[in-house]
Amino acid sequence: MPRLRLTLAYAGTNYKGWQRQLQGDVELPTVQGVVEKEISRICDTKISLQGSGRTDTGVHADCQVAHCDIPENKTRLNWKLALNTALPHDIRIKEYAIVADTFHALYDVEKKAYTYSLWLDRNFVPPKLYPYTWACGKLNLNAVDEAIQYLIGEHDFSFAQNQGTNIKTTIRTVYEINRTDFEKQHSQDPSNYELKITFIANGYLKQMVRNLVGILVACGKGKMRANDIPELILAKDRKKSPPTAPPQGLTMTRIWYKDE
Repeated sequence: MPRLRLTLAYAGTNYKGWQRQLQGDVELPTVQGVVEKEISRICDTKISLQGSGRTDTGVHADCQVAHCDIPENKTRLNWKLALNTALPHDIRIKEYAIVADTFHALYDVEKKAYTYSLWLDRNFVPPKLYPYTWACGKLNLNAVDEAIQYLIGEHDFSFAQNQGTNIKTTIRTVYEINRTDFEKQHSQDPSNYELKITFIANGYLKQMVRNLVGILVACGKGKMRANDIPELILAKDRKKSPPTAPPQGLTMTRIWYKDE
């Protein structure tokens, strides 16, 4: 069967994450479940959709990639139009293509980027940003920058993994952690308190980015020191790390595939 590749964007506020889930006999609202339902309806047969990775409850995506196999007679369909006409407004198809049946949305991933949005003023958050940022309050950005350096590289990130997924290894490589130039941005627009931090890695553990953000915020608030991070890494104990950052600030922002 021909293979369809989709690039999706969604606001995760109303969904229990990407991956299809059952609670007892009841199917919970998930992005995968909603999109699969519409593709299956169009194809008049059960279709299984494979994503590039999970996003948790309340987490967003600008570029989730997924694939599925479709009947031959549906290859000429304008899938962007067909799905966006049927899907809820908070799930959109950005791009689609018929690709080689060797393409795999999960296994062919080379690296991914996630961006976390922080709002550094707890007194006021613009209503349009409220569902998409964490109003953590003022941070010492020099301390945040110092902490970032300890988290880049290949590490055993079990100290930043929440329970719930069986995996072969907890070793991951974080290639880059970049933040926006808050100081310049805020001087140009004193009402703008948004700080974005982007993580680029070869893979992620369950809630890893949110846990790393929790560490950066703790350092920025003086609740821990940046030079405590190596000891935290060696301890391999999630219970010794600061609390997990809330989900609404996190967005999957880019995926790199092999040979692309």
